[in-house]
Amino acid sequence: MSAIEVHDLHKSYGDFEAVSGVSFDVALGEVFCLLGPNGAGKTTITEILEGYRVRSGGEVSVLGMDPAGGPRALRERVGIVLQSCGVQQDLTVAELIEMYGRYHKRRRGVDELIELVELDAKRETRAQDLSGGQRRRLDLALALVGEPDLIFLDEPTTGFDPHARRQAWSTIRSLCELGKTVFLTTHFMDEAQTLADRVAVMRTGTIVAIGSPDELGGRGRRPSAIRFTLPHAAELPERIDAAITRDGDRVQLETTNPVRVTAAITGWAVAEGIELTGFCVTQPTLEDIYLELTGEASP
Repeated sequence: MSAIEVHDLHKSYGDFEAVSGVSFDVALGEVFCLLGPNGAGKTTITEILEGYRVRSGGEVSVLGMDPAGGPRALRERVGIVLQSCGVQQDLTVAELIEMYGRYHKRRRGVDELIELVELDAKRETRAQDLSGGQRRRLDLALALVGEPDLIFLDEPTTGFDPHARRQAWSTIRSLCELGKTVFLTTHFMDEAQTLADRVAVMRTGTIVAIGSPDELGGRGRRPSAIRFTLPHAAELPERIDAAITRDGDRVQLETTNPVRVTAAITGWAVAEGIELTGFCVTQPTLEDIYLELTGEASP
């Protein structure tokens, strides 16, 4: 059984259709990431799946149940981390986890959760005294306290510094190891690349592409770029299987055979005693593909 099944989903506000015929599924144990610019319909879809918003048409199943109406059996199996969560500021980390745990029939231990979200040193710290990153980790602990099978993470690392973001990624990976299903929305392409098994890109209420981060939009089949700087007088060897662009000493080769071309160029340079400074091989990034799919790429 899929954790989430969506077929021909529609949501309208008067004459405005925010979501138009969206279909996708999320497998059990998968990290599924929904990407798209503001206004694309991500939040609307997420809130429909969470049971906070009623759809205008289509079929939706979350853990085998219709989220419309918020059945208790579903809520007991779902954890949610919103962009902004409110908690009792004067309670400590341990007190909050213990209190929220009492709302659930099944629950994880306080010590286990504190260790999972890496708040051991802040166990007796009041919520009001936590940093932004620590607060988000507490939010995640509270979402996990009921031992959910499915977790919604809405922009979980917004406002984090680089170190805190990577700590959060580590925690999310720990959820995957526990067999949890994660539905993630984010504006950070590196976050989607690192965490997601599959990503879906939205534009103006529809999904325009879906696939793994490495394959989205034919990314794995796109030409690679090989860049380096040559000594001014050096000439490139003939019969290089690449489109060559040269601007003074700077050279770029575009090719669908990056391994072969790299071997040919570096082998030639070594044989001729030529130094290739700044040598690098790159493929289009997930961000490049995202901008292209959403129509936001530079002309």
